[in-house]
This record gives sequence, structure tokens and C-alpha cells, in this order.
Amino acid sequence: MTGPIPPPRRVEVLAGLSVAIDLGLGQPAEHMLRSSVIAGGLADRLGLDAEQKATVYYTTLLMWIGCHADSQEYARWFGDDISVRREAYLVDWSGVPYLKFLLGNVARGEPLGQRVRVMATLMRDARGQLGTLIHSHCASAAALARHLGLGPDVERTLAHTFERFDGGGLPCGASGEDIPIEMRIAQLADVAEVHQRMYGVQGAVAMARSRRGGHLDPRVVDAFTADAPALFPGAADDPWECALSIAPDSEVRLDESRLDDLLTAIGDFVDLKCPFTLGHSRQVAALASAAAVELGLTDEDVVAVRRAGHLHDVGRIGVSNQVWSKPAELTASEWERVRMHPYLTDRVLTRIPGLAHVAAIARAHHEHLDGSGYPLGLAGTALGRPERLLAAVVAYQSAVEPRPYREALSPDAAAARLRERVARGALDADCAEAVLKVAGHAPVRTRRAGDLTPREAEILGLVARGLSNRDIAARLVLSEKTVRNHVERTYSKIGATNRVGASLYALRQGLS
Repeated sequence: MTGPIPPPRRVEVLAGLSVAIDLGLGQPAEHMLRSSVIAGGLADRLGLDAEQKATVYYTTLLMWIGCHADSQEYARWFGDDISVRREAYLVDWSGVPYLKFLLGNVARGEPLGQRVRVMATLMRDARGQLGTLIHSHCASAAALARHLGLGPDVERTLAHTFERFDGGGLPCGASGEDIPIEMRIAQLADVAEVHQRMYGVQGAVAMARSRRGGHLDPRVVDAFTADAPALFPGAADDPWECALSIAPDSEVRLDESRLDDLLTAIGDFVDLKCPFTLGHSRQVAALASAAAVELGLTDEDVVAVRRAGHLHDVGRIGVSNQVWSKPAELTASEWERVRMHPYLTDRVLTRIPGLAHVAAIARAHHEHLDGSGYPLGLAGTALGRPERLLAAVVAYQSAVEPRPYREALSPDAAAARLRERVARGALDADCAEAVLKVAGHAPVRTRRAGDLTPREAEILGLVARGLSNRDIAARLVLSEKTVRNHVERTYSKIGATNRVGASLYALRQGLS
């Protein structure tokens, strides 16, 4: 017998969050983990003390945490917020090359007329507009660091993410020693990891030397170039293990309460990506937990469903706000990107020890019983009760929230939509009714003695009114064979042998 799975270590959860951040940067998973290893080596070479090394580690691991809180603003100026962040790594943010980069990415992917209008607005006060954006980023990063319990030193350091050693950065124009040494190290490690991966160690060294004294601190650059190859994880090394092995608090294990606090904070972080999802994950988690108790799920499943509610949308970070905020119908390629986000959630969560069950539930929050959901098209017995429940909760909670393409539905309209999805076989009836009950909706009067499905009850009512199988098929846009199968199953459930017996049953149950 195996005992209960212990909660993960704190650094493991934060490392998982860093992988989610990578998605929003358009970088491969574990970019920030590799960067933290490089930064740790630089901190050693520069003789930093233990407290400074701890700040270097978490600053580097999570330095772009504020990006996703300002994705909406990035998308406003640049269209595809993820693409522009990915390509910004290859440009020194100064002078004519940077100006050309900005102009080339303004309203990226939008129609020409829209690009011209946005460009004109931006160019009227480019530094002021970008300064506002970056100030928002830095404030968000500091607030999120505090929310995650990273400590005041990391919070203070993250406020300097966009500053430059030469004073040409934003939002304050800090320069030289006024920028914390921890950030000066993190800045080099972050860009060096990308350039080494794309162009080799020599490419990373060339980049560092070209930015020496401008973007980057000469002292940090010299420490890097003294023996650059030794700073990078080897090709055979696991970046996850390398990064966790040098964590300043690598053995600190969370208790259940502190784990819940951290997962709640991560859900809050994810919801900041889109203004219209603010508070979504908390509401999903609360509804899912209450509905799980209503259904009589085990204590273990109640906890797992609640945690999956907080984390189910982590993969949203990997999809551009240009897609999430589109007020019109999505194209086929945009829809495919949307369909990827539960997979990305799974990709992040499965790296965190102890969260495998949570990851499986979270991944399935858009799967349907009839196989019409995504990302895997799972159906029927492939979906357990926790997975079915979370799908129903997300469907209801999303309906009562606004989206760029519609206003928020009223609670009654959301309940009706949920029950319609049950009727067509997409969602589990018991799970949906449990969700609606804990959301404050009165249960509908049951018309399913003999455990008729909503579809069977609907067809039985039509049978009682004298419609033939062909007539019912035409009305419900079903095949005649499907209707016949429904009728036969219904007769078997209610003990009828012909239409007369079925009609009398329907009259007694109020189905006619």
C-alpha cells in the first residue's frame, strides 16, 4: 500500500509557474528555469551573499510574471502579444533598431487601416505610451510577487525589469548601481539563454558584448564572457532538476493550507491575463468544491476538483490576447489555438509533483460526454465524475461572465444553457444539477422516472402527441434510426410495449 502523496515543495510549484510564464513569452518550456541556472552561476562569480543569491534566483525565475497582467495592453498596441515578446529578445531596446522593431510590430496581424491608426496614436508619444505600459507591468509584477509570498527583496528588484544600465530604460530611467545587482544579473541571464539556444554560446557572448554598457552592466558581462560555456546547463542535463537543485529553499515543503494559498494565487495571476476573466478561477473553484460535496465525492476528489478549479486556465497564458479579445467569430487557426489551452494547462501542471490528479481534471474542463469537446475529444467512461463536474462548472461560470463577443448571461439564462447542453449529451446531468443547486437555482421537476435522459423524455413527449419516428426525426434533426433507438430504450425503461402505454406514462409524468 502506498501512503498519501505529500504536497509538493514550494519551489516546485513556483517552477511550474515559471513554465507557464514561458508560454506567454513565446519561449520553450523551461526557458526561465535555464535562465535561473545561468544567473546562479553569475551570482557565484560575482561573490554575492546567500541572501542576494536567493533574490537572484527568484527574480530570474519569475522576472516576467508581470507580462501576463498587461497582455491586454500589449495586444492593444502590438496585436499578437506573445509574438512581439518572443521577437523582442533579439533586439536591443534602444535607438533606431528598436524603433524599427516597434513600427514593424504595431497592431501586428490587424488590417492595414487599423495598423495605421494605432501607429499614428503610438508615435504621437511613443515613450510616454510605452512608459505607461511598462509602469503598469512593474507595478503588476511587484504586486504578484507579494501575492505569491516572494518577499520584499524580489518585489523591489522586479520593479527594475525594463531599466537599462545606461539609464535609457523605463519607467524611471534608473542607471548603473541604482539598478539592483540581482536584476542586472537576471537581465543578462534571460537574454543569454535565448541567444545561446538560437545561436550557440558564441552568439550569446556576441550579444552580451554588443550590449555591454548599454542594456547590460559591464561587470556582469565580463563575468559572463570569462567562461560562458560553463554557465549553461549541459545538453544532457534536465533544466528542471538543475534549477531546483540550486534553489535557496529547495527542501521547504508546503503543507496543505499553504499549497492551497499558493494555487489560489496562481489562479488569480492567470485570470489577470484578460480583464473579463478577473475572479473566474476563484468562482470556478468555489462552485466546483460545493458541487462536489453535493454529489458526495470523496474528500480527496473534493480537494482535487477545487484545486483544478483554481488552475484549469493556466494554459490560457500561452494563447495571445489577440485571440481571447476578438469580438467576432474566430478563424479556424485561431480556434485551434484556443483548443490548445487545456493541453498547455496539463503540460504545466504535470511537471509539479503531487498534482497529477489535479492536472488530469483541469485538462478535461472542455471535454464533453459525447466526444465533441477538446483537446482530446474524450467521451463517456473516459471522463470520471470530477472531470465531468469541472466541465459543468466552467460552462456555467463562463456563461455568467461577459466575453468580448457577448454580454454576460443572466443566471437563469446560464442555467438554461447548461441544461440544454445536458439535453444534447455534452454534459453530465447529475453534475449540472449539482452545480445549479449550489449556484442557487431551484432544481427542475424531474420527469425521468425510470431514469430517462432529457432526450428520451423529450422524445417520449412527442410520441405521446402522436408523432411518428420520421416526424420526430425531422423535428429534432436526428436520423430516424436514432429516434427508433431512443424510443426502444425508453419503452424498456418505463415498462411500455407500445405507444398507448408510452402515452399513458407520459400523461402521468406531465411529458405530453
